[in-house]
Amino acid sequence: MLKKILSATVCTAAFSIALSAQNISSGNIFPEIWEGEKSLRTESDCTKAEGDFNNDGIKDIVVIATPKNPEFMRARDDGYVYNFNKPVLAIFFGQKSGKLKLFSEYKNTIPGDDAENEDCFHETEMSVSSKGVLSISVSEFYSQGGSDAPKTEYVFRYQKGDFYLIGKNYDSFSRYSGDGEKVSENYLTRKKKTVSYNVFDESVPEKETWSKLPSAPLQRLGEKLLAVFEE
Repeated sequence: MLKKILSATVCTAAFSIALSAQNISSGNIFPEIWEGEKSLRTESDCTKAEGDFNNDGIKDIVVIATPKNPEFMRARDDGYVYNFNKPVLAIFFGQKSGKLKLFSEYKNTIPGDDAENEDCFHETEMSVSSKGVLSISVSEFYSQGGSDAPKTEYVFRYQKGDFYLIGKNYDSFSRYSGDGEKVSENYLTRKKKTVSYNVFDESVPEKETWSKLPSAPLQRLGEKLLAVFEE
């Protein structure tokens, strides 16, 4: 949790500086979410990544921010505060003028913590490759109970005017037995690789199997929740 708090603080400060340098106020980066209550505009848990998505030589920015609307926050007896606000994903394209232009805002894409299961926490990380490929990783862990430590990475590429899911990588292992499984799906080649392993016992050999995925159109970013587990 400390890592998450520190990264959020650094992100908020760095992003505010970037916006100020381009004459963009933090109050209008998410217009529909940040208008109204002052806390929605100035207080949020935030992570960001930078890269060139549209291959125009200009830096673009992707942000995940969770507002701190008091209506969806709850304090424990020991003082810890749960934030059950829904995270917002937004992508900004850099302009020749040096300013940022909002490409799109996604309100129901990044999973947030659930008030009905307060022992379960989500953590989201992002990265952008040198070729402008966006990776969003969602991890799930429990403060008590739960034997697995699952993590799913979604890989998107900007093409034909939108961001499309071109791959997905899933990794989970049991914290009790150490048995784990890594699954990698490539939606361009329609191939799937599955690797079984044991995180505690290196003498257990990894087992790799391959299979073919059925043909299907590429999914756009924002079409569904980027959950750790999918139905």
